Amino acid sequence: MALLSEQAFESLRAGFAGEVVTPQSPSFGEARTVFNAMIDHRPAALAQCATSADVVAALAFADQHGLEVAVRGGGHSVAGKGSVDGGLVVDLRRMNAVSVDPDRMTARVGGGATMSHLDRATQPHGMATTGGRVSTTGVGGFTLGGGTGWLDRKFGLACDNLLSADLVTADGKLLTASETENAELFWALHGGGGNFGVVTSLTFKLYPLSSVTAALLFWTPEQGPEILRQFRDFIEAAPDEVGGGAVYLTGPEAEFVPAALVGQLSFILLLVYAGGEADARKALAPMLSLGHAGGMIAEMPYADFQCMIDDPPGYRNYWSAQYLTSLPDAAVDRFCSRAADMIVPSASQHVLFPGGGKVARETADWPVPWRSAPWCAHPFGLWTDPADDARGRSWARNIVADLKPWSTEHVYLNFIGDEGADRVVAGFGADHYRRLVQVKREYDPRNVFHLNHNIAPG
Repeated sequence: MALLSEQAFESLRAGFAGEVVTPQSPSFGEARTVFNAMIDHRPAALAQCATSADVVAALAFADQHGLEVAVRGGGHSVAGKGSVDGGLVVDLRRMNAVSVDPDRMTARVGGGATMSHLDRATQPHGMATTGGRVSTTGVGGFTLGGGTGWLDRKFGLACDNLLSADLVTADGKLLTASETENAELFWALHGGGGNFGVVTSLTFKLYPLSSVTAALLFWTPEQGPEILRQFRDFIEAAPDEVGGGAVYLTGPEAEFVPAALVGQLSFILLLVYAGGEADARKALAPMLSLGHAGGMIAEMPYADFQCMIDDPPGYRNYWSAQYLTSLPDAAVDRFCSRAADMIVPSASQHVLFPGGGKVARETADWPVPWRSAPWCAHPFGLWTDPADDARGRSWARNIVADLKPWSTEHVYLNFIGDEGADRVVAGFGADHYRRLVQVKREYDPRNVFHLNHNIAPG
């Protein structure tokens, strides 16, 4: 395909409410940057859409000129699926408005909004819904992939709380998907990702929640296996209000971190309680009594907590995941032994997230077969030096391989990059995948939206 001239984009700019950014635009360098610094795509243009009509125009332009299409929301895809070399990025970041209806306890969220946009809008009303584990995650991609976060044990997955979605199909149709409109498409949006169209807005169910209480407890890495066993036994009987995770990481510089652990490999429990500190201390008492070397516990607005562990852009990223049927002592030891392979110091995290609670009790048959798993191992690699790439990838892959004896064989696709077609099917479940193919054939038979964990129309 021949490169398009700057003049070719003038037809797209005509009547475009947003902005069309090309390599000649001063903002091109910043506009094309995604969260994962390993990704360095140079698109032909970014259509920074401000309205659904802009999305329709951008897709028509791409079709007319034979341009490959990428759809960008938060830009958090570890595989860099929100961008493309030589193609057109349908960039939704300007479509980030959030409208809260406190009487109906719902929020209507623009397709380019991040969790921060959503959480800051619902906080004044004393409400929240399940969001990602950092504030910079895009709401759209997060939800369409299923959406697991700190509050899922209490409120279920993000997709469980999705009431409707507006989207633009590949041929420019504007549709609404809900239980009563385009119901099969609505089903597919509960985990099927961005395979079916450009989602321009989402409406969510909200819940009363004014504050959360967070406890961050530190131990030496050698104490990790024993503390993790204690956490395993604790969380199995914990109320739904309790969430969190067990993490190996580099000890940060903070007054609550022991000096001997600053800049060193550390084991932590990050505990999140959906409620006030007094109730949290009672619920978390077994973990608070284990003799942590340092730490903190504090009640805060949920939106503030969501920002606490944000990682700034600029890191090189490699992530993976393994969902587990159980966590016996042998699996604990296997998981903990790989912590020594982490890049330290770095922003990498060697994580085990617990499942259970409402997320596991939900009976809706969405294409998220991993929801019933009691544990998820999630190597979340972030570093700055390209020389560490091979080591970082090897560490993540080895964790997944080590824990395979306990694997459910399913995976949350938002947690992984490109790991092959079999892993994509594992993300949906084989039976669900076949059903998703039928939805794909109806709404995107030409596979225009293929820069994702793709469901090929066959």
